[in-house]
Amino acid sequence: MQHMHEKILYENDKGQRVEIAYSFPFFFQELNGSDGISANLTKINAAGQDGTTVTNVNMSDRPLRLLGVIKGNSKTEIETHRKKLLQVFNPKVQGWLQYEYGDAKRKIRCHVESGPKFSKKFTVYKYQDFLIDLLCTNPYWQNLNEIEQNIAQWTGLFEFPLEIPEGGIEIGMRQPSVIVNIFNAGDVECGIKVEFKALATVVKPLLLNINTMEFIKINKTMTEGEVITVTTHFGNKRAELEKSGIKSNAFNFIDFESTFLQLDVGDNLLRYDADDGLDNLSISIYYTPQYLGV
Repeated sequence: MQHMHEKILYENDKGQRVEIAYSFPFFFQELNGSDGISANLTKINAAGQDGTTVTNVNMSDRPLRLLGVIKGNSKTEIETHRKKLLQVFNPKVQGWLQYEYGDAKRKIRCHVESGPKFSKKFTVYKYQDFLIDLLCTNPYWQNLNEIEQNIAQWTGLFEFPLEIPEGGIEIGMRQPSVIVNIFNAGDVECGIKVEFKALATVVKPLLLNINTMEFIKINKTMTEGEVITVTTHFGNKRAELEKSGIKSNAFNFIDFESTFLQLDVGDNLLRYDADDGLDNLSISIYYTPQYLGV
């Protein structure tokens, strides 16, 4: 029977990495915990009520157990491969685990909770089993790469060979749309990173979610070349101003009625605006859909 294509690529924050697949020297056996996880339900019971009312649902941490086999031609070679696993799966260093299952490719942020642990038995076929326990405090799997969506940008019109007509030539035009639909293909809402870029003077730019009427507004007159980046991910909310390569905190420019926008599952209609200088504003949005399992 042919194996479903499965592969693990783990890289820690020091840049050390290891691949565990159906190939020498680290053979993949099993990854437990990659599918659905438990939810924690907060419930209340009113006086005289039959049953309960669920008031909140949040997901548990995701434990993962990785089972594999080291293959070597000698005990010395096995020992070298063991050292490699111990180095990469260091409990003091966080990492990213990338899992390929058939055509699906997802990654998840991990802590090494236990391991690697090796079987005491060294078989006649020169194999040795290993076991690694990981804990993912953010239980959601993610796409391998961020998705980028440009709401407002310049579109080049150059075609070659270039001929200059009388009266000059138009070298670019502004895209007219100020509304974009961003589709979140994940299983849960996700945060975004939004970049407000000033091509010239822009007064108080804004990004509005038309579905919810929530917005992010920048209370600043931005000058040419300034970029303000607002990140809305849970546990990583921040705002940063960059001008001429110098970065600084920009939290004080965010309007107090602003919301750190999240993308709902499915369609999200977003519109950009400004008090003045709208045509000088360019906005890019980056997001990574999140999934309940692989």
